[in-house]
Amino acid sequence: MAKNKYNKPCPFTAAGIQYIDYKDFKMLVKYVSQYGKIVPRYYTGVCLKQQKSLARAIKRARIMGLLAFTGKRTLS
Repeated sequence: MAKNKYNKPCPFTAAGIQYIDYKDFKMLVKYVSQYGKIVPRYYTGVCLKQQKSLARAIKRARIMGLLAFTGKRTLS
């Protein structure tokens, strides 16, 4: 059962994902804002345990060069 405010189940627990891989950058991009920040739990519905491993995977992907540290930059 979901324990968040909106009774939404954790997407990782519902899918049976136990390990969040840092090399799966297409999945990680969903949890990074347009400015390059990690989206908080209360927006995504991710449980605390998975949010910590998600943040760790995003940080590893940034170090490895798979994700950008900052968001998209536009020149006007």
